[in-house]
Amino acid sequence: MGLTPQQRIQLHNFNNLTKSLSFNMYDICYTCTKEEREAYLAYIDEQYNADRLGKILTNVCDIIGAHVLNVAKQDYIPQGASVTMLISEGPVETAPNASFEESPGPLPEHVLMHLDKSHITVHTYPEYHPDEGISTFRADVDVSTCGEISPLKALNFLIHSFDTDIMTMDYRVRGFTRDIHGHKLFIDHDISSIQNYIPSEIKDTYDMIDVNVYQENIFHTKCKLKKFDLDNYLFGYTKETLTEEDQDQITQRLKMEMDEIYYAKNMNTDRSV
Repeated sequence: MGLTPQQRIQLHNFNNLTKSLSFNMYDICYTCTKEEREAYLAYIDEQYNADRLGKILTNVCDIIGAHVLNVAKQDYIPQGASVTMLISEGPVETAPNASFEESPGPLPEHVLMHLDKSHITVHTYPEYHPDEGISTFRADVDVSTCGEISPLKALNFLIHSFDTDIMTMDYRVRGFTRDIHGHKLFIDHDISSIQNYIPSEIKDTYDMIDVNVYQENIFHTKCKLKKFDLDNYLFGYTKETLTEEDQDQITQRLKMEMDEIYYAKNMNTDRSV
């Protein structure tokens, strides 16, 4: 059942819909020696430690109007970090039209409304190829809310919080709530794609694929950067220090890695570079 901002249906009780957003990003780097790999992983560990990740999640809470009840965070050895927040809200008196608009969400200086008891988590996964050459950093953010507000409102800020080559996003609405006549509502807002919540300037820089199951209220979008500049994937030096042959080989290796992550399948078993 599709709703518009003007359609304010009276509910029998509390809005029991659960809305979950999973935001998954990858940063890819070419590290041709053990020393370069260790330096890259050390940089990632410093850049995305538990304290900074906690600040990112706190900003997400500000955007969706959540109150932080409890925080658990941990930096891992040799690398990686996790942060989990239990969040709650005060009573929702009105639902502003902005909570139903299919448009990019705000950056953290804007607060829209409260959300109900739920949680936000982030986990990081630094990783590298056993033959050196490729190192990757992955961060998984999960925002789960109950009630009227959608966690998609935090998506714009999350995209701006990470330097990302590839993003995959999943959004799902679970459960149902009832109106005052007992009629079940399995979704309370119109949505055709997660892309509705991504700014146009961001969409212009990525190739995107949607896989949506509308009858089940399941939405999936994945993105890969269109523009490729080898200098953005070298750690500690620039492409001018490499031969043209090395530049071509490294570029081929990096693009293959990105395509395999984007399409979620191995495309070439030759790892000679």
